[in-house]
Amino acid sequence: MERFGDTEEDPRRRVLINALAAGLFTTLLPARGAMADSIFGSPPSKLPDGQSIYRISGNASINGKEATLGTRIGPNDTVRTGKNSEIVFVVGANAMIMRGDSEVELQGDSKNIASAVISGLRMLSGKLLSVSRSRGMTVKTKTATLGIRGTGIYVEADPELTYFCTCYGITDVMANGDPDSRDTVVATHHDKPLYITSGEQAGKNIRLAGFRDHTDQELMLVETLVGRTTPFVFPGNSYGAPRRTY
Repeated sequence: MERFGDTEEDPRRRVLINALAAGLFTTLLPARGAMADSIFGSPPSKLPDGQSIYRISGNASINGKEATLGTRIGPNDTVRTGKNSEIVFVVGANAMIMRGDSEVELQGDSKNIASAVISGLRMLSGKLLSVSRSRGMTVKTKTATLGIRGTGIYVEADPELTYFCTCYGITDVMANGDPDSRDTVVATHHDKPLYITSGEQAGKNIRLAGFRDHTDQELMLVETLVGRTTPFVFPGNSYGAPRRTY
């Protein structure tokens, strides 16, 4: 895995990133489509109606049953991943990447998968990247309550500590059990990652954190799966943030 600050980059990835930023994946030439297959697994594009899962690496389950690419995910389902696993999926206008050893309860106000609306996520454990637009939702962990106002976010949930990055957009952050520890983050590009904990003095349960373990490439991928683009594009070839292997 490449580490923070690495400057080398697969030139094939640069081609695909630029194409993704320009919205060109739906018109890829055959050769470039094959290139996308080798890097992303399949050329990213908006998932067709009736499909929830873009990719599964390792083991994942929905409501306790093993997930396949044909499994549908609804607004009140529980998604789990095994060790060293990952699932990339869409519910309504929300697209998500769940890392290994993660468990998330989706909460919604519709039982119809085709018109699903996610109103909240209960993050029991693990790591999740999520994008949504135009409709707010609430993300809850053991230590934090996060008010999401249509944005891109990354969350890591442990029993005593939450890591949270507002990748872009606006979020309201509050430490559970400490109304004095709260913040509103307005971000354009990972401007203010935070740790939210418990057990500290009143007003001291939120502190600044560094950027880690999620990438712009991943955000661009999941936005593409719901037919959108990120509000930023890479400035030429100068992007040097951490990258993950798809």
